[in-house]
Amino acid sequence: MGFPGTWMTESESVVYRVVPKCACSTIGQIMYYSDHGEFFDGDIHDAQGGMHKWALEHSQGPISNNVGSHKSYAFTCVRNPYTRILSSFFDKICGIQRNGKRYRGNLVPLLIQKYGIQVGSPENNFEFDQIDSFRRFLLFARDTIRWRRPMEPDIHWSAMSGHVSTFIVNGGRYDKIVWTESFNDGMQDVLNAIDTRQAVDINAIPRFNESEGHGPKRAHPVEDYFDDLSMHLIYEIYKADFRLFKYDFENPGNKMPTGEIDLDEVHAKLGE
Repeated sequence: MGFPGTWMTESESVVYRVVPKCACSTIGQIMYYSDHGEFFDGDIHDAQGGMHKWALEHSQGPISNNVGSHKSYAFTCVRNPYTRILSSFFDKICGIQRNGKRYRGNLVPLLIQKYGIQVGSPENNFEFDQIDSFRRFLLFARDTIRWRRPMEPDIHWSAMSGHVSTFIVNGGRYDKIVWTESFNDGMQDVLNAIDTRQAVDINAIPRFNESEGHGPKRAHPVEDYFDDLSMHLIYEIYKADFRLFKYDFENPGNKMPTGEIDLDEVHAKLGE
């Protein structure tokens, strides 16, 4: 199976397992900058050179060799499951994508038809009942993850632990798991542990949010989107994420972690 979703600098200074909706655009640009002294011109996900990615055939050998022998520092980044699924909804379901179209073509019409979701449009300033539509989307997300219908789960709302685990199961080991919520501190730990060709000032790095501005803004506090049923569904889908990455399931309004991540526990639980 190899190491899907894994990126590595050309200098092999660091290895990163991408988790969608967890600052991956910013992390990719930091890695690119650390080798080249400039940012990639465009969305880092589109870069076909300048760094190794598992999706590029010529990169698979170098990544396999590096990760298999744990030659370089390896890390990933996670995010509170409540804010992550909300971000996925506003970006992928409600937003217009970079190509000017809806995400995955027929996905939104399917959701409108089967789940009664509304998403608004740029013409009406994305006016719709965000809370009602989000809760309907949650039912859809649960159906895709639990029963793989009406389609396979999408990488943007499948559990983070699933993404993180493939790296471990195939022989990799993480040195660090960064929280999006304390991003600068976590990335500084990564930078302190590696030698980069170019100096990186983490406090001067802009945030690369490729999805920003393409859809509606969240109109309510996070906790308003989650009633008892929504919280039940969230726990069903993301139980391992809350436990392993130390997020607060009981309070959707608390996005901050509640304890330290135990890397040994993560490797033991996700390496099975």
